[in-house]
Amino acid sequence: MPGEDIVRGDNEMTRRRFLLTMSAIGPALRGIDGEPATPIRNRREWERARRRTLDGMQEVMGLLPGPMGKHGPLGLIRLEATETERFTRTRITYLGEPDDPVPAWLLVPKGLRRRAPAMLCLHQTTKIGKDEPAGLGGLPNLHYARELAERGYVCIVPDYPYLGENHFDPYQHGYASCTMKGIVNHMRAIDVLTSLPEVDSRRIAAIGHSLGGHNTLFVAAFDQRIRAMVTSCGFTAARKYYNGDLTGWAGIRYMPRIAERYGKDATRIPFDFPALLVALAPRPLFINAPLRDSNFDNSGVRDCVATAAPVYERVFRASERLVARYPDAAHDFPTPIRQEAYRFLDRWIA
Repeated sequence: MPGEDIVRGDNEMTRRRFLLTMSAIGPALRGIDGEPATPIRNRREWERARRRTLDGMQEVMGLLPGPMGKHGPLGLIRLEATETERFTRTRITYLGEPDDPVPAWLLVPKGLRRRAPAMLCLHQTTKIGKDEPAGLGGLPNLHYARELAERGYVCIVPDYPYLGENHFDPYQHGYASCTMKGIVNHMRAIDVLTSLPEVDSRRIAAIGHSLGGHNTLFVAAFDQRIRAMVTSCGFTAARKYYNGDLTGWAGIRYMPRIAERYGKDATRIPFDFPALLVALAPRPLFINAPLRDSNFDNSGVRDCVATAAPVYERVFRASERLVARYPDAAHDFPTPIRQEAYRFLDRWIA
């Protein structure tokens, strides 16, 4: 199962190896103490870097429980359904783990004649949680599950812990972070999609904005069943997140160890987004990073893309699979960029 082959090691040594790897291929990024580092030249070196990144993520987030099959039956329960002209929207719950029914929406297009592509749709930080992507309130530019269902995608939209109808407390159940609990829930959502007769399990992708934007990357890092990703306003290089002050990442909805172990210091944490994008190669990845996003510094996103692009291009010959757009907008998912993201998904999984 995804995540079972993660290499574990000494914390400080893992951090040093990681920083050397992540800094190797970005022109503005250097190794520890400023020395140049060795570029990733082939798939074997990429695989080692990927494993170190997953290891570093788990140092901060807590270990991924596994194998996921031990979590037992999905416990999928279909509650009330609503018919629209082009899809059926059903309120469901599924078991993130035996004592945790995760609330979600399931959107299934009408008139399907064959197994359809499917999307894991992850919401931003909002009290209404899953309702916003499903088109039931919130910002119209974030109704991407509704819009994708209208394009023929089966969509699942779960509530993240502490938002929407999800009241599960990860910390009372042994989790080191809400982020890792989100990863588990989202992997189980992929299990739900693969169980549906309407879904082609070879064509599953993930999309999200803000909180959902980085959670899209986090779950995809551990779950290779996610074949393509769209992330909107979801990340920047740690050193450019509020000038390196990681307080926002250390809260209860995220990773408390960032404060407890690493003093909220961007130079100390054992993973960062440049290396995470490298770990996601060569899967198709579409990035929306507006110029005026006050949460995630645009230049830091460009640093991350500059780090990942040589791996996509030189190691995998797949430069067309990494697309970044930088619209003149604030923390938003503008319609032209969103429509381009949908065409990107159509190209790679539809």
